[in-house]
Amino acid sequence: MSDFEESTTDQAFNKKSLYGRDGEMTYSGALSFLRRKYTKDLNGVDITISGIPFDAATSFRPGARFGPKAIREASVQLAELLAFPDGIDPFKTLAVIDYGDCSLDYGYPTDVVEQIQQHAKAILDSGSEMLTFGGDHFVTYPLLRAHYEKHGPMALVHFDAHTDTWPDEEGRLDHGTMFTRALKEGLIDPNHSIQVGIRTHNINTRGLTILDAPWIHENGIKAVVERILATVGTHKAYLTFDIDCLDPAFAPGTGTPVAGGLSSAQALGILRGLGQLNFIGADVVEVAPAYDHADITAIAAATIAHDYLVLKAKQKIDAT
Repeated sequence: MSDFEESTTDQAFNKKSLYGRDGEMTYSGALSFLRRKYTKDLNGVDITISGIPFDAATSFRPGARFGPKAIREASVQLAELLAFPDGIDPFKTLAVIDYGDCSLDYGYPTDVVEQIQQHAKAILDSGSEMLTFGGDHFVTYPLLRAHYEKHGPMALVHFDAHTDTWPDEEGRLDHGTMFTRALKEGLIDPNHSIQVGIRTHNINTRGLTILDAPWIHENGIKAVVERILATVGTHKAYLTFDIDCLDPAFAPGTGTPVAGGLSSAQALGILRGLGQLNFIGADVVEVAPAYDHADITAIAAATIAHDYLVLKAKQKIDAT
C-alpha cells in the first residue's frame, strides 16, 4: 500500500496531533496553511496561523483580501517536503495550527482596528505566538497594538518597497502611514528597527535604519544580515514582510508594485540568516492574487512564511 493510500486525507480537519506531517495529495484536499489542523483550540499551541482579509486601506490596486486564501493554496508542496536546505521537519518541534481568518464586517470599516486587535489579543493571551497573513499592510498596525500589550515596545524588522512612514492623520485608514502612527504610540522602538528593500523616496524616515534595494544589490545578503542583527540586537522583534519588497518579476500579484526590488532568493537568504533574533511575531501581507501569474507571488509568500516557521523551530531546538 502506498504512502498516499495510508495517509489521512483532508488533514486540515482530520489530523489528530498538532505535531508532525503526513502525506496528502498536493492537488486535492481541504486547504489550510501547510496542511496544519484547522482549530480554535489554542491549548498547547506554539504558533497560530491566521488571516486578516482586509484591503480597504490600500492606495492603488485592491485585492489583498484574497491573500490569505492564496497563500494557503500555495503552501501544498511545502507541506509535502522537508525544509530546504536543512532537511528538517519544523512540525516535529513546533505545534502549529491554522486558526482561520479574522471576522470583519465590510460595512463598518471604522471597527476594523479594534476587531483585528481583539482577534490577535485572544490568540496572544493563550500563550501562542502569531504568524498572520494579510490583507493590505495596514493590518500590521492593530497587530502591533496587540503585541505591544503583551511585549511592550518592539524592534520592527520591515521588508518592503515603501517605508510606510508618510504623515498620518488621526483616524486615517492607510497602508502607507500606519508605522508613523505606531511610532507615535510607542509601539515600535525606532533605535532598533530596520527597513529592508526600500525603493521609494520619502523624507519622513522617522529615525528608522533603512537598507534600500540598491544598497542590498551592491553589498549582498551577508552584509544585510549583519546590519539587521547589529541594529536589532537582543530586543524583542516583530517581522513584517510586504510582498512588494520583491521585484515585480518575482511578485507581480500585489497592490503597489515597484521595479528594482529583491529577488525571492535574496529575501529567503536574508530571512534564513536571522536566527539570532528574538522574534515574537510575524506577518506576510499585500498578496493580491488577481494580479498574480502562475501563483508565483503566493508561492513566494508561502515560502517566506514557511521559512519563518523553520527559523522558529531551529530556535526552539537550540533552546532545549
